[in-house]
Order: sequence, then C-alpha cells, then structure tokens
Amino acid sequence: MVSAGNALVAALSDDVDRLLAAEPEVRADTHDSVHQMRVATRRLRSVLRSYRSLFEQAPAAAMGDELKWLAGLLGVARDAEVRAERFTALLAEHAGPESGTAASDSGAAPESSATTAAQPDSAEPTAADIVAVTTELVGAEQAKYARAHAEILAEFDGHRYRKLRDELSAWRTDPPLDPAEAARPAADAFERVLRRDRKRLRRLVFAEPAVPPAERVELLHDIRKSAKRLRYSCEGAAETLGAAAADLGSSAKRLQTVLGDHRDAVESREAILARAAESPVRGRVAALYEILADAEEIEAGMALARYPIAAAFVSGG
Repeated sequence: MVSAGNALVAALSDDVDRLLAAEPEVRADTHDSVHQMRVATRRLRSVLRSYRSLFEQAPAAAMGDELKWLAGLLGVARDAEVRAERFTALLAEHAGPESGTAASDSGAAPESSATTAAQPDSAEPTAADIVAVTTELVGAEQAKYARAHAEILAEFDGHRYRKLRDELSAWRTDPPLDPAEAARPAADAFERVLRRDRKRLRRLVFAEPAVPPAERVELLHDIRKSAKRLRYSCEGAAETLGAAAADLGSSAKRLQTVLGDHRDAVESREAILARAAESPVRGRVAALYEILADAEEIEAGMALARYPIAAAFVSGG
C-alpha cells in the first residue's frame, strides 16, 4: 500500500523542481519564463490548499503565505507581458494592413500627434494613429514589464526569496506532514480531496445562473480559480488514481481555459477603455480604441458561449 504521505511527496517534489528550475530562466528573461515560474508557484499553493489535511497546519500556512507573495511578485510582470502580447495581436488583426482599418495612405510618413488630433473624427486611422495607439497600449505594458522584472530580480537576491528557496528545497523530500494523515492509504486520501474540490466547483457552477449580472464576471472568475484548483489536485493524484483523476483534471483544465479566455478579454477591454480615456489624442485614435474594445467584447462573448458545455462535467460523478 502506498501511503498518502509518500504519494504527496512525489507530487510535491515535481512542483518544487519546476519552480526552482524556472529561476535561472527568469533571471535571463527567457521568453515565457515568468509565466512558467508563476504557474509552478500557483500549483504549489493549490497543493497546499487541496491537500491541507496531510500537512502540519502552521508550517503549511506559512509556506502558503510566502508562495502567495511570490505569485504576486511574478504576477505584475506576467500580467503586463500578457497584455503587451494581446494588444500587439489585436492591433495586427484590427489595425494592420490586412484589416482594412488603416486608411489608404497608411504607408505615408507618420504625422505628428497634433496633426493626428486635428483630423476629423470620421477619417480612417492612419499609420501614425496606429503608432500612437501602439505606443500607448503596447509600449506602456512593455515598460511596466521591464520595471516589474527588475523588481523580481532584486527580490531574488534578497533574504526573503532565498529563505523561501531553501525551505522549498527541504520540502522537496521532507515536507512537514501530519503523521496520522500521511499514513493513510494514498487512494483514500486523494479521492477525498478530489471529491471535495469537485463539490466546491459544482456549488459555484450551480450558483452562477442566479447571480445578478453585475456579479457574474467575478463569480465566473471564482469558478475559473476553482476549476484550476481541481485540475491541479487531479494532476497531483493521477499517479495514484489513474485515468479517472487524469480525465477529471482534463475536464477541469478545459473549463479553466474557457473562463481564462473570457477573463483575459474582459480585462483587456477594460484596460483599453481606461487607456483611451487617458489618451491625449482624440479623433481617429479614439475610433481605433473603440474598434479594439469592441473586438474584445466580442471575444469575451465567444468564450462565454463555450462555458455551458465546458462546465457540464461537474454535474456527473
């Protein structure tokens, strides 16, 4: 019989390895490295929450707080990175040469901001307008990423992160487990965790149709987080429980992805509108901002249309 403690140590060590392996990549600013380290951090936090009965309470709570701090630190950079990439793609699709948005003189020399602002509102955006919006949207997020990445590097060299890294290295093989709970059969303990996480997700999904429209976006975000938690608990249990856990985790991942697409579009639209309100340039540039915001509204609606099918699995089992 495999004990719950031994099975959990195996799953935990993989997540610790992912996190520690990402640090050199983040230091080198390798593409997607911040994302990978943030995911590893979130996976560890999720394991601590889902399998909390197997850990000693105080050290697990302290580790959870430190992982939350690290995830927040990485999140500032990652969110800026995502928005910069998303805005670049939006502009390429809706304001590029193939989109039909730019005016026929888009190959002309760039106009000054003052000239752009003086153009009539009805005119099509020109290359100069697209440059202005790109600077305000993409450039601002890239600058935010650079500042956030510099802060990450500074923290990496600080005492708090070094202490966390040392503790994680120790947890990799010897986490503070509750002796009685850790001695239970792994299958029994892991099945209990998956039932609880699935039940928690089901409650949120079943509550969603009755919430007021103003509260729906945040509830959908909570459903997404709950689906992610179920996914990670399933992935941690797959070695022990086999195909049933793997299949449930795949379903949870699909739901997480659908609602992640919805959330990204909603937040992108809000950021575009906020930036448009701050922009000193009006006229055609304002129209271009509106095109981008409308595109994200459509994207959010398309993602939401996939939600009922993605969430259907919670009713079974």
